[in-house]
Amino acid sequence: MKAKLTALEEKIIHGYRLSRKDEAEVKELLSTPLDELMACASRLQKHFCGNHVDLCTIINGRSGRCSENCKYCAQAACHHTGIEEYPFLPAEEIIANARANEQAGVNRFAIVTSGRALGGAEFDQAIKTYEKMNATLKIDLCASHGILNREQFRRLRAAGVTSYHHNIETSRRYFPQICTTHTYDDRIKTIRLAQSEGLSVCSGGIIGMGETWADRIDMAFSLAELGIQSIPINALMAIKGTGLEHQPALPAEDILRTIAIFRLINPEANIRLAAGRKLLPDNGSTAFLHGASASITGNMLTTSGTTIAEDLAMLEKLGLSNQS
Repeated sequence: MKAKLTALEEKIIHGYRLSRKDEAEVKELLSTPLDELMACASRLQKHFCGNHVDLCTIINGRSGRCSENCKYCAQAACHHTGIEEYPFLPAEEIIANARANEQAGVNRFAIVTSGRALGGAEFDQAIKTYEKMNATLKIDLCASHGILNREQFRRLRAAGVTSYHHNIETSRRYFPQICTTHTYDDRIKTIRLAQSEGLSVCSGGIIGMGETWADRIDMAFSLAELGIQSIPINALMAIKGTGLEHQPALPAEDILRTIAIFRLINPEANIRLAAGRKLLPDNGSTAFLHGASASITGNMLTTSGTTIAEDLAMLEKLGLSNQS
């Protein structure tokens, strides 16, 4: 098994890319000793990403009252989680937050809003906020505003946004078990529209929602086929009042194996730690050395993350850096 994995690693380094025709070979990775698989992911990470770890932060620009019924989400109106609800935040508050994150050393900053799509006066407000940030700050700007149309993506890019975040969440097969108010194809169409307007796309999903390993592998292949270069992997943190409130937490070994497999299937992408980092050893330090080359830092949308200072100190201790 070890010799076979080493041969696969060499093929990937020299340009081979796993695809669905290699699905049987990829499934063998599920029985590969975890330490061997992680060591392979570590070498691929070193080859394709060096010592660089990309750090991003997010602000919850509009909270709650979402019309969609995603089972995992605290912000869905059909769930009763006691989350704070508010309309789009004032530009001054968002810009001050972005400036503080830039000064703290973060690479990119995203405004994330609840709801199927941001539109009307609030979308105009967002555009003005991005324009002001682009004019006064150097931090890279990312947006996450749901299912948008081509004109909206055009306006985002003109305002200085370089990346759009839109998760596919899981496999095509399992998606209807998680959400029925929009489709997997709605998400794919949104991603392709954003890409066609010159935006880089950040897209990944959530593991631990009751999906199978085959679903996780399918998601990794779908992201590779879409050419995604930033792939956030969230481990479900079950929130009381949501449709998945009783879902057990994933063991760290499953999360680490998922990260390693995603690195093999998407070797050049930034595999990004997101929600659920506290389920990992030393808050993710093991993952940073074995496949994960990026992370959300600061606070998550509705679950607590880690501080920027803590993450920068961790990276330095690991011999990694978020500086180019």
